[in-house]
Amino acid sequence: MKILIEYECPQCGAPAVLEETDRLFACEYCRVKSYLFNKDFFQYVLPSKASDSKDLFFMPYWRFKGMLFSCVDKSIEHKFIDVSYQAVESNAFPVSVGLRSQALKLKFITPDLKGYFVKPQLSFQSVMNIFMKRFSDPANDVIQYQAHVGETISIIYSPFYIDKKLYDAVLNEPIGPKLPDEFDILKIPGGKPEWSLKFIPTLCPHCGWDLNGECDALVLICTNCISAWIPSAKRLKQINFACMKRELNNTVYFPFWRIKADISGIQLASYADLVRVANLPKAIQKGWDKIDFYFWVPGFKVRPKTFLRLLSQTTTAQPMDELKTQLPDEKIFPVTLPAEEAVETLKINLASFIKNDTLLDNLPQIKIKPKNLFLAFIPFQESHHDYVQPEYQISINKNQILLSNNL
Repeated sequence: MKILIEYECPQCGAPAVLEETDRLFACEYCRVKSYLFNKDFFQYVLPSKASDSKDLFFMPYWRFKGMLFSCVDKSIEHKFIDVSYQAVESNAFPVSVGLRSQALKLKFITPDLKGYFVKPQLSFQSVMNIFMKRFSDPANDVIQYQAHVGETISIIYSPFYIDKKLYDAVLNEPIGPKLPDEFDILKIPGGKPEWSLKFIPTLCPHCGWDLNGECDALVLICTNCISAWIPSAKRLKQINFACMKRELNNTVYFPFWRIKADISGIQLASYADLVRVANLPKAIQKGWDKIDFYFWVPGFKVRPKTFLRLLSQTTTAQPMDELKTQLPDEKIFPVTLPAEEAVETLKINLASFIKNDTLLDNLPQIKIKPKNLFLAFIPFQESHHDYVQPEYQISINKNQILLSNNL
């Protein structure tokens, strides 16, 4: 389900409705492009039906949406989860916002909002531990490794007020019995909202050209000086990228993160090592021990089962074609999985193709330290139902790509 957010253009104030995954905003009125940026997480508020005479206060809830992978009993379990939980523990308030974050239009927090905003007291990590336990299968005794990938983390403030009873201002209805006389919301740390949305001009820092990208793109492209940029600390930071050129019909270029890493606890530094560890049906050739091994990670979100398959297929394929720093004339699929999240997949990636049970048992002791990240665009041929990379025998179902807009 798409989550909608009401918003105003920072340039002209025109109203707009964004999806939660939108980052690049082009105003329909003034045509100015802005990139929505925040160094930690976005903060939203649910709408209130209460009258203006009510003194509203807002309780914070952590919200997590993403993929959860668990290495259990020589297999990898996967789930997509979308949950929320109190950022301030209290029996007087609902434990989560339920489906409201998906069913109602949210608004970004702004400093001019009226009301008392309670400050989060539980860290996201402590809440994430609760989520991990909730979604772990109790039938499995040992989880060797667990990772959450492609996550969207946010704070959602839900409005309440007191009129003899505690009222849910979203529904404008009372919840629970009368509150104790000594209850005082002002005793919980809080105040005016301190968070505000940041905007980055989408002009190339090198040449001043307009940067291009889909509304949910995390990497912006300059077609004038052939460069790629990501937001970082209130500015744009250049990243290395290249394309693998191929003559295919109906070509679409998909982004993949190529990651070089130091690995301890297992011998996996070369292509020859990969053939041994993954038990590939190949006879090791002379010189393969001189070819570096890379992890390959999809730079786009897709359902967990498909994502796991792409991790294994692309990494075991080890694309070795020449990569050139140039832009294709064909369509480029946007980068929607950031480099930081790609790094989180490395041990899951490794577990997906290891064929040695002893190595799998030692998975917790294996250490992986990323050294170099590179964005590579690989050509796929669009067919009626799939995108196909014929050389590496990798396919992506088109319906899976359509569904990924909601991840």
